Amino acid sequence: MDFTDTPEEAAFRAEARSWLEANAPQAQPTGRLMSMEDPEAVKEQQDWQALKADAGWACLTWPEEYGGRGANAIQNVIWNQEESRFRTRVNIFSIGLGMLGPTIMTHGTEAQKARHLRPMLRGEEIWCQLFSEPGAGSDVAGLRTQCVPDGDDWVCNGQKIWTSGAHYSRWGALVARTDPDAVKHAGISYFILDMESPGIEIRPIQQIDGGAGFSEVFFNDVRIPGENLVGSINDGWRCAITTLMNERASLGTSVQGLGVEALIELARNTNWQDGTALDDPGVRRRLADFFIRSKGLQYTGYRSLTAISRGATPGPEGSIGKLVGAPLGQEMASFAVDLQEESGAVRGADAALEGAWQASYMGSPAMRLAGGTDEILRNIVAERVLGLPSEMRADKGMAFREIPTGSDR
Repeated sequence: MDFTDTPEEAAFRAEARSWLEANAPQAQPTGRLMSMEDPEAVKEQQDWQALKADAGWACLTWPEEYGGRGANAIQNVIWNQEESRFRTRVNIFSIGLGMLGPTIMTHGTEAQKARHLRPMLRGEEIWCQLFSEPGAGSDVAGLRTQCVPDGDDWVCNGQKIWTSGAHYSRWGALVARTDPDAVKHAGISYFILDMESPGIEIRPIQQIDGGAGFSEVFFNDVRIPGENLVGSINDGWRCAITTLMNERASLGTSVQGLGVEALIELARNTNWQDGTALDDPGVRRRLADFFIRSKGLQYTGYRSLTAISRGATPGPEGSIGKLVGAPLGQEMASFAVDLQEESGAVRGADAALEGAWQASYMGSPAMRLAGGTDEILRNIVAERVLGLPSEMRADKGMAFREIPTGSDR
C-alpha cells in the first residue's frame, strides 16, 4: 500500500499546515505535555477548540450537519499529524468529541443533538463519562448506581469512580440501572447528566504523579429530566457499547503517551559512554522495535478511522489497537526513564522535556485500564474477532437483583 500523499491529500495537508502556522499556538518541543488540571490550560484549550470549530477544523469526520466537514479518515489523519507539530497535544474534549458526541448522533433525539453537539464541538461545554464503579470496573454491566422514575424525571443514587475531568465538566454521560429485575445487561439506561445538578459530589483522587485528573462522583437524590434519556428505557447497554467502541478506537489508533520520534530524540541527546545513547547498538535495536510496532499500530488503526469517517460504529477491532498500544506506550516510557539513568528520577522543569517522560511513565499503567483492561480486551478479541467460545457466565439469564455480591458470601 502506498502511504504517500495523493495530489488531493497533499493539497489538503498544505491547506491545514497553512492555517495552523497562521493560527496555532507556538510550536512545542517534541512531546511537551500540558496539565489538564490547570484552569489556565483548560481555558487555553477551550479558546483553541472554538477557533478551530469556527474555521471548520474541529471534528473533521463529523457530518456537516453537526459542524464537521464530513472528511474522510485520511484527511483526519493528515490534520492530526499537522496539528501534532504545535502545542495542542492534550485534548480535554476527547471524551465528548470522540466518544459521547458520536453516541448522541447515533442514539440521541433531534432535540439532544441540537442542544449539545454544537457547544461540544466548540469546547464551550466539556463532557465526562460516568461508567465505572467500585464494584463494576471491567464488568461495567455490573453497575449498581440506580435511577428510578419520579413523574417526568428520574432520581439517581449511587457512585462512580475513575471519572476523568469530572471537576471541570459541564455534562456527563451516565449509565445507571433502571430495572433490577431484568438480566444484567438488559436493565440499564443511558442518560445525559448536568454535572451542576444538586446532589452531585465530586471528590478528586490523588494520583502517583501528584495530579488529580480522576474523581469519585457521588449521587444523592439527583434529579435527571426525562428528556435527558438517550435511546429507550432499559436499552442503555446498546448506547454504552457505542461509547466504548469509539473509546477503544480512539485509544487504539496510536501509542498512548509520547511518540517514538520523541524517544529517538531523547536517545540522540543523551550522553552514553563515549558518545550518545543513539550510538549504542542495543539502544538502536530497542528503538527499531518500538518504531516498527508503532507503525504497525498506526496503519492498523486507519481501518477503524475509515469506519468512523463513514459513520459506522467501530467494531471490536478497536480493541486490538488498544491492547497493543497501551503496553507499548508503557514500555517506551520505562525505556526512556532508564535511558536517563539517575536523572530519570528528576521531575519538573529540570528534567528532559520538562519531565514529560516521567509523567508518561507514571501515567501509562492507567491506559491499560481505561476503556477496558488488557484481560477484558483479550476476551473481546478472542470471542468477537477470532470467534472462539465465550467464557462461562454463572449469572446468565439471572435477574440482576438475584446476582450474589461480595456482601452475600
